[in-house]
Amino acid sequence: MQRIAHPIRETAPAMSSFAFVSLLLLLAAALGSVNHLFFRLPRTIALMAGSLLLSVIILILDPLISSLALRHWWENQVVIKDLPHVFLNGVLAFMLFAGSLHVDVDQLRERKWAVLSLATLGVLLATALYGGGIWLVFAGRLPLPWCFVLGALLAPTDPIAVGGLLREAGLPDGLLAVVNGESLFNDGVAVVVFATALDWANGQTTTLATAGLNMLAQGGGGMVLGLVTGYLAYRAIRLIDDAGLELTITLALVTVTYSLAEAIGVSGPLAVVVAGLLTGHHATRFGMTDLSRQQVVMFWDLIDELLNAVLFLLMGFALLTVDISWLVLGAAAGGIVLALLTRLISVAIPTTLVHLRRLPWLRGVAVLTWGGLRGGISVALALTMQASPYRGALLTVCYAVVVFTILVQGLSMPVLIRWLYKDRAITAVRR
Repeated sequence: MQRIAHPIRETAPAMSSFAFVSLLLLLAAALGSVNHLFFRLPRTIALMAGSLLLSVIILILDPLISSLALRHWWENQVVIKDLPHVFLNGVLAFMLFAGSLHVDVDQLRERKWAVLSLATLGVLLATALYGGGIWLVFAGRLPLPWCFVLGALLAPTDPIAVGGLLREAGLPDGLLAVVNGESLFNDGVAVVVFATALDWANGQTTTLATAGLNMLAQGGGGMVLGLVTGYLAYRAIRLIDDAGLELTITLALVTVTYSLAEAIGVSGPLAVVVAGLLTGHHATRFGMTDLSRQQVVMFWDLIDELLNAVLFLLMGFALLTVDISWLVLGAAAGGIVLALLTRLISVAIPTTLVHLRRLPWLRGVAVLTWGGLRGGISVALALTMQASPYRGALLTVCYAVVVFTILVQGLSMPVLIRWLYKDRAITAVRR
């Protein structure tokens, strides 16, 4: 079911990390320029589509011009640079912090129960439902524990690609806060669920009670750590009036918080998100001058832009690490349909319990279901799995769902929002 990765060839051209990053930035600049001049798609989606097209070209040419061995060269680069772990243990922290700076904490506080239920109960429901469903899709050929691993891979959402489009399309602030809040908090929860499911699949037995307590300890510990480090950074920023030094403090906050979380065994993503929310709500408003706030926010916007560009470029090239067979392609098609169904159920049940407070329920469920994009964290987690007879099938289905949600759901989200909220547009025109 899986093609085990080839060992690294001695003849493979060596490329330093600096040269590799420069190549990625060159591709991002070139594809971004082509998109800006001719297509005008959302930038991150265009980068993924462009790299996906390049990957297809490489897959076609690779057997015809065997001396190039481009696919094998890319697989070697992924192994040598350890890209999935670099993303999960470094890049993710910066992206989560940058994203949390812009979240409206007041709106988030009003809808905290909706966000909390989606980020916890929703993740657990999505994992369980998808795991059971994909086991049926594979007709039992994939062991049930590994099916739950796949469910955990696809549980976290990632609406980064269309975050700007959601605002421009007129999504109400309250629902936008729910979408952003869920995507920030469910990453940390999903990482813990994935690790637990992977241990089970690898034969490490544990009781549900123990697994639940571990998840609570890691999640709760991460949030407490984020509060502590975020508050300390806020107090330090209030004592000074220097934009460069305040920027340095925010960088230290991200790296130290994530490193401490890893060292003490709590959730690094949740810790960074909480620290970022505290920084965006308090430090930038009450501890910085207007000039400092502008420079700090601009810096983190640039970091977010660059990291997202490289991430979505890499996601397109991840096709080169995917095994393709008719059996797995059929399962991938079923997996896409299953992803939509499980997302609908895992959204509808938690939001029914909390009623999405003052937000139209049906519209909210529709937006949250179709806007449940999967992204970089799903692909990165999948690539971190060790070689096994099932890794190839898991990675292929995961990648198919990610590509579908970003390219199809992401591009159609503005149309859906405008249709669902056309009465708001009519009212605005009449005024």
